[in-house]
This record gives sequence, structure tokens and C-alpha cells, in this order.
Amino acid sequence: MATTKPGPLTKIGTTAVPLLALVVLAFTWGREVPGLVVALVGFCLAGAVLSAVHHAEVVAHRVGEPFGSLVLAVAVTVIEVALIVTLMADGGAKTSSLARDTVFAAVMITCNGIVGLSLFVGAWKGGIAPFSTEGTVAAVATVATLATLSLVLPTFTTGASGPEFTGAQLAFAAVVSLAVYLLFVAMQTIRHREYFLPVTRDGEVLDEEDHAHPPSNRETFLSLGLLLVALVAVVGNTKGLSPLIESGVDAAGLPQAFVGVVIALLVLLPETLAASRSARRDRTQISLNLAHGSAIASIGLTIPAIAVASIWMDGPLLLGLGATHMVMLALTVVVSVLTVITGRATLLQGGLHLTLFASFVFLAISP
Repeated sequence: MATTKPGPLTKIGTTAVPLLALVVLAFTWGREVPGLVVALVGFCLAGAVLSAVHHAEVVAHRVGEPFGSLVLAVAVTVIEVALIVTLMADGGAKTSSLARDTVFAAVMITCNGIVGLSLFVGAWKGGIAPFSTEGTVAAVATVATLATLSLVLPTFTTGASGPEFTGAQLAFAAVVSLAVYLLFVAMQTIRHREYFLPVTRDGEVLDEEDHAHPPSNRETFLSLGLLLVALVAVVGNTKGLSPLIESGVDAAGLPQAFVGVVIALLVLLPETLAASRSARRDRTQISLNLAHGSAIASIGLTIPAIAVASIWMDGPLLLGLGATHMVMLALTVVVSVLTVITGRATLLQGGLHLTLFASFVFLAISP
């Protein structure tokens, strides 16, 4: 992933903003804040998102693809999982479906919103958006398997009442989810790394960028640390803004479940911006690595985490999707398969995924 050398002001900004956002988070965590402070939190949130994208690109340029995409996807997901477990531990029975709603929203946002935007941007610039068929098909298959085992099966199992697993079923789903995730990561980074490298419109694999010098080890570790700081600030300040989001949703007469969609959109902003920037540079494969990798990590890490946390949490753990969401998931899988089997996408494929994303958001507003 190529990056241009930032100027002094850019360096100062991308270093200071995450630290400022973390300080604001520390002073506002768990407190009711006035309108002026809310505006400051929003400013820090936006700055932290942009800083996270910058530092992720620095790390990606140093370690190469697909490791760079993996860094951002896993970092965001780990922090997001920690937030989910914290909210579920504090929220009691009213958060029994929080993990399901968050994971499903992440899958819809990544596999339709980010994928659709990336394909549309890439195809708009050059007529088609090329990518590796082998790697992308494997990623879609992994998303479909994990989503079905973790979010669809609980609706149909009979061991427990309602759309939930028994203890043994949840343990099995957790072990399988983590094992599949680790298997995919091993394939992506070791055994078949070439499947996840960007390709040209002629099908040539691009292993190295030859027009920009990679950052030094010092710069890389500094960016990695600031990336983690920025992501903690993004997720934490998003949680801080959630009461304002909830009151706004209530005032607009929207379903309370829409709050989860808004929060997921904010948390996934760094990946969305990074994916669109890669698509503008004709690196569609990197965009798809980010999108599908985030969906896989969201399921593969969230399910094991909540399975362990459920030992100490009271109340049911609802994981099974309803009929409407299962239809959306099935349609997403079918369209995704038809999109990636050719290795080349046009504006139509990007538009179809964006249509599915818009449908998901609309149904969240008007179920």
C-alpha cells in the first residue's frame, strides 16, 4: 500500500488528535456532558477516525499486504468486542440481543456497504474493479459459514427456548468460530498470501509497491501505538455519544434497534475510509480484504468472547436472527458469490451491494 510522505503539520495532527481524543474520553467516560462538550467529543471522534486511517496505512506500507489490512480489521474488532462484552455485563437482560444485533450490523455494513462503495469507486474510475477470485471467494465462503453457524442456527435449534444456544451448543459454536477464523488468517497470511494481494486490470499480481519508501521500524511502531490509541478513542467516544444518539432516535420515533446500526457505522468508519481510498488507487483487493476480514473477525472473535463472558452474565443470550434478517443475509451471500466469481466488478455490482446496504438501513428504520 503506497503512502505519500506526510508533512510536518500532518505528522503533528495525526499524533496529537488521537491523544486529545483519548484525554477527552477519560474526562467524559460515564458522565453526562453538556452540548459544547458533545461537540468536542464529535470533533475528536472525526479526527481519531482520520488518524486511524493514516496510521493503518503507515503500518500496512511497512508490513505489506495482506498483513496491513489484517492489522486494522483485527484492531477494530478486538476493541469492538471489548465494548460489546462491557455493555452486556453492565446492561443486564435488556442487552441480551446486543451481540447478535452488532455482529449482524457489522456483516451488513462490511459485506454490502464497504464492498459496494469500494467496487463502485473502483469501477467508476476505470470501468472495472479487478480483484483476486481465489482469495475473495474464500473470504465470502468463510463469512457465509460463520454467519450461518452463529446467527441462523440458533433460531432453529430446539435445545433451548427462543433463538438461543444451549451451553454446549454455544461452546461448540465458539470453538468452531475461532478455529475457522484462525484457519482463514493462516491461509491469508501464510499458505496462500498471493490470493490476497492486489492485482492490475491485466491480472498481474502486485507484491510490492516500488514508488514509495517504507517507513522505518521506529515510525511503524509509533504508528501502531497511535493506531490503537485512535481506535480506543473512536469506540470509546462512540459509546459516549450513544445516549445522545438514543435520545435522537427516540425523538425521531425510530426503533431502538437503530441505535446499534448508528454505533456500528461510526465504529467502522476507519475501515470504510481506508477501503475507499484503496479503491481510488486501483487496489480493490485491499478494500475487499478490509471488508471481508472485518466481517470474519467480527463473528470469529465476538462469539468466543461472549461465550466466555456468558459464564458470569445473567439472562438469555439471543443469537438467532429473525426471518427478515435471514432473508437479507441469504441475499447478501448469493449476490456476493455472483459478484466475486468473475474477479472483475462493474458499477452494477457495486450498485447492487449498496442497494442491499440501503435496504438494511431502511428496514432498521422501518422494520
